[in-house]
Amino acid sequence: MKRLDELKAGVVGTGFIGAVHVDALRRVGVEVLGVAGSTSERARAKGLAPAYESFDAMLEDERVDVVHLTTPNHLHFPEATQALAARKHVVCEKPLALTSLESAELVELASTSGLVNCTNFNLRFYPLVQETRARVRSGDLGEVWNVHGGYLQDWLARPEDWNWRLEADKGGELRAVGDIGSHWMDLAQFVTGLRIVEVLADFATTIPVRRRPVGEIETFASAEGGTRLDAPMSTEDLAHILLRFENGARGSIVVSQVSFGRKNSLRIEVDGSGGSAAWDSESNEELWLGHRDRPNEILRRDPGLMSPEAAARSHLPVAHTEGYADTFRELYRAVYADVARGGPADEPEYPTFRDGHVENVLGDALALSNRERRWVEVPS
Repeated sequence: MKRLDELKAGVVGTGFIGAVHVDALRRVGVEVLGVAGSTSERARAKGLAPAYESFDAMLEDERVDVVHLTTPNHLHFPEATQALAARKHVVCEKPLALTSLESAELVELASTSGLVNCTNFNLRFYPLVQETRARVRSGDLGEVWNVHGGYLQDWLARPEDWNWRLEADKGGELRAVGDIGSHWMDLAQFVTGLRIVEVLADFATTIPVRRRPVGEIETFASAEGGTRLDAPMSTEDLAHILLRFENGARGSIVVSQVSFGRKNSLRIEVDGSGGSAAWDSESNEELWLGHRDRPNEILRRDPGLMSPEAAARSHLPVAHTEGYADTFRELYRAVYADVARGGPADEPEYPTFRDGHVENVLGDALALSNRERRWVEVPS
């Protein structure tokens, strides 16, 4: 068994999220041996860590224990397959693959390999998300009967906004739903412990033709000025979705990347027979608790007032803000504990490739529902 500070990682992809992975790994004490980009020159220019000449060169480095994949979506399946074959543990950004056939194959490959595998649903590791889950599991909210909310952003709200996610061959058939809706649905199932079994979806492409800049634009980066070309869109800007959970609970979600003023607002509320709990990622240090016969409460993130499992994911005193970057730190603390032991636990504390596959299967059902304008059962 290795110590945490003996483990070493390589990060593939040098954009916004790749930099977040590098930072989080260093914060948990894992050495980042290097990064690989679309070219070695670009990787070196970013200055995140030493640059490998190629992804193959990273896999050939016997010192690398874990490979983190933060590349565009269409590269996840071939890169994860190659990394597992090279006997590397793998952390992969979502979606795990472009199709559920590919993600099912990755689940099987990971299972037979005995290697640690993680789909990067980091939002589970906000302390007050963990607290909500603990309260549901303890019965504080009673029987869950309603789960609702949304995930709203505005970074693609204008025709001039551009990112590779708008290209279906790179991002996949689903865009807003696959990119941010998957986070919400993973969170809803994680918090409640209930599987989504049926869906009804209504998608809309509010900007049917965008103005694509000539050249590459990183996520959340400005694309002002320069030459532009018309680019017809085939993926959704927003979606309204109804859900049914395995216990009969109902759910609903609005997903949008075109909601002005909403920068990164994931809102989720769980209503049960004994109370309610609501959380918003833009106010992530507060959990609203709803009651009928006494005043409602606001629980600020305070390890001294939270459940043991939630407190374990919180490291600063109350009113000393923890945020988005800290969720990656906590996710990797859980992942690398298993890496140090040499393989995944029987019940990993982090989302695995199987959780990534679940979201791909859900995406298939949602796409079918939207096309055929009907309720669709989600395969188990």
